[in-house]
Amino acid sequence: MKPPAPGTGCCFPPIFGKSRSRSGSFRLVSNSSLESSSSRSSSGRERSSSWSRGRRDSSRHQQQHQKAPMVVCFGEMMVNLVPTESGVSLADAVEYKKSPAGSTANVAIAISRLGASSAFIGKVGNDEFGYMLSDILMQNGVDNSGLLFDEYARTMLAFYALKSDGEPQFLFYRHPSADMLIPPEELDVRLIKKATIFHYSSFSLVMEPSKSSHLAAMNLAKMCGCLLSYAPNLTLPIWPSSQAAREGILNIWNFADIIKLNLEEVRFLSEGDDPYDDQVIMNKLFHPHLKLLLVTEGPRGCRYYTRDYKGWVRGFEVEVVDTDGADDAFLAGLLSILSARKYIYKDERKLREALAFANASAAVTMTRREAIPSLPTKDAVIRLLLPF
Repeated sequence: MKPPAPGTGCCFPPIFGKSRSRSGSFRLVSNSSLESSSSRSSSGRERSSSWSRGRRDSSRHQQQHQKAPMVVCFGEMMVNLVPTESGVSLADAVEYKKSPAGSTANVAIAISRLGASSAFIGKVGNDEFGYMLSDILMQNGVDNSGLLFDEYARTMLAFYALKSDGEPQFLFYRHPSADMLIPPEELDVRLIKKATIFHYSSFSLVMEPSKSSHLAAMNLAKMCGCLLSYAPNLTLPIWPSSQAAREGILNIWNFADIIKLNLEEVRFLSEGDDPYDDQVIMNKLFHPHLKLLLVTEGPRGCRYYTRDYKGWVRGFEVEVVDTDGADDAFLAGLLSILSARKYIYKDERKLREALAFANASAAVTMTRREAIPSLPTKDAVIRLLLPF
């Protein structure tokens, strides 16, 4: 299936400031002062003081980036429950360990760790897991003023295991979870307007109202001159069917300026074609308005495609412990550079240098377990690059 033909103008009319409610399920949160919400429960009020302290503790880092180009990431943040024993299935696991996760949140955190400026927009439950995730963003220097808390829905949970044969297993508790219930009028417009790059996955496209919010945010970012960065993060268990996933992912394809895929996603979106075939990439996945398309190949490296040239940048030989989060670290490595040099894709030599940095970011991540704890710092990436 080819992506829909590129249209002109905006993909979705932005709707902001409109009052909306559904049996009290949604509330407009004042992002500038989460503590002032009068509808928060007592536990939420108690937690507010720690949020404030966290903001003060991280204010020095955020002040350093106030005027820096910002990457705003929109989408999912969740808690993974992972077996403490490696190589077992979810059914066979005896104990589980909680692990913060979420592709777009991973990207935001990695960008900050790499020394650039990032923010996250999404929604979690007004619960202990939601507070934990908010704290993790702050502790890593990510602007979390766009993170909302839902009074009724819970923070998304996912059981995740990597079996002995390398096959991943997912079991999502999302019926619905808070991330699916962010309506357009709750979006932090101010934060989106500050972005140099607006990054997203396909998680929020599965159902309303998050789908409309995704489209509205993307539309506003485009109108404000942002580069749109899209990494679908193909996760079939969250979609009603494979066909629905393919159509949902491709429905917004032609509005992205930068797209990152892995081999599995190329194969899926091209309906089984060879993911190493350049003609498949250019004929089926490269749309006329695209500035840069990237295909990651794990430790081997990545391929890049523009209108004027294409190539491959080799990866780094490291002892691979876990690949979870590596693609997110790769993209963060590139976006951390691209946010300050928006037109680097026009210079192949400079682009290749940026992609070497991105590959090194992914390689560092693969040497440790769990996505967020393993995300790289700039120093770690530079140490790996020195002999390169």
